[in-house]
Amino acid sequence: MTSTLLQTPSLSRLNSPTIHQSASGLTIIAEQIPVEAVNLSLWLGVGSALEPNAINGMAHFLEHMVFKGTARLQSGEFERLVEERGAMTNAATSQDYTHFYITAAPHDFADLAPLQIDVVLNPDIPDAAFERERSVVLEEIRRAEDNPRRRTFQRAVEVAFERSPYRRPVLGPAAVIAQLTPEQMREFHATWYRPPAMTAVAVGNLPVPDLIEIVEEGLDRAQSHQSQRLNLPLPTLELPDNAPEPAFTQVVRQEFVDESLQQARLIMAWRVPGLANLNQTYALDVLASILGYGRTARLVRDLREERGLVSAISASNMTYAQQGTFYISAQLPAENVPAVESAILTHLQTLQTDLVSDLEVSRVQTQVANRFVFGNEMPSDRASLYGYYQTLVADLTPAFHYPAHIQALTATDLQIAAQQHLSPEAYGIVVIKPGTP
Repeated sequence: MTSTLLQTPSLSRLNSPTIHQSASGLTIIAEQIPVEAVNLSLWLGVGSALEPNAINGMAHFLEHMVFKGTARLQSGEFERLVEERGAMTNAATSQDYTHFYITAAPHDFADLAPLQIDVVLNPDIPDAAFERERSVVLEEIRRAEDNPRRRTFQRAVEVAFERSPYRRPVLGPAAVIAQLTPEQMREFHATWYRPPAMTAVAVGNLPVPDLIEIVEEGLDRAQSHQSQRLNLPLPTLELPDNAPEPAFTQVVRQEFVDESLQQARLIMAWRVPGLANLNQTYALDVLASILGYGRTARLVRDLREERGLVSAISASNMTYAQQGTFYISAQLPAENVPAVESAILTHLQTLQTDLVSDLEVSRVQTQVANRFVFGNEMPSDRASLYGYYQTLVADLTPAFHYPAHIQALTATDLQIAAQQHLSPEAYGIVVIKPGTP
């Protein structure tokens, strides 16, 4: 068992987590910060992108079932014990990871953290509870399909990715969820929910040795109650092809009619680098802010504030593990779609031919860096930051240096990134128009 204190010269007074490897292979990251709360986040590097098509949605379904009881805790008992202490617990599933967390007062952490570890490692997954929760998940899928914003996003993702599992919904299709079995879920849990494949992050106002000891003791207790199936050899799974797709070579356009909309939606997408090429993502983050973050952003100022062609417009650089997508999305009157698409392409062309002014670079760098810093002040924020990078990059260094990477970019760097990744002549576009009154 080893522990390593991670510090960086510029941020050592703000960030000083310790990385500890337990005997079981669990990576524990611990940090004491002067906030009267402690967060434990348990991260697993499995999400919808690692699911074969036949079980798409399993990771999210399992996230629900984790809270249905263990050999030590009856269904609902964990939540009751958490609520009695005024603590909070929740979970989330994405394309690349599953994340469980609990936030408690420091004096309650030693009692509650082991329970969180137990429910994650030792869910019973009983047949009757599985069937009941299947209905809950199917209803969640129906609500998502009835939500115009989520429908719009799903259509954009399916244009952005032609074959990648990133094009599939995290919730999975209803037809697949309807066919899943409890035994498939037990096998999925046994495959992915193992200490060597997990990261536990504990951040809050307790000494680091105490945080590590509480997590290790909780892990030992959970492992002493583990099912024998977790000691079986790993099953052989046929994983989906998650290799990055090449950039668009032409305009790929899809149009839809959505009777529920009052205004049209326009989404333009480019395939860009992901976390596998982390250094190429920073300039794209800044370009997204230059184009679409805040009233002074170029697209917002031009198309909404000055010309009134859109009611809303934004840009985002979405970074997944293997690949990313750069989106520009707008809400607008349907008759304005051609003019807005043309204007967006003009702005992209300008980014490729004209250097961004030093003043604009400085302003946006400050925005991006400060959003990052301000978003990582609380124990839950900091724990999520460390868990995300350790799980997806296997390195905490980017968690410390993100603001520095942003501040180091030059106008030339931004121009090169725009030229390489944001072609005005090759992209995916989805236009969704409201039905005729």
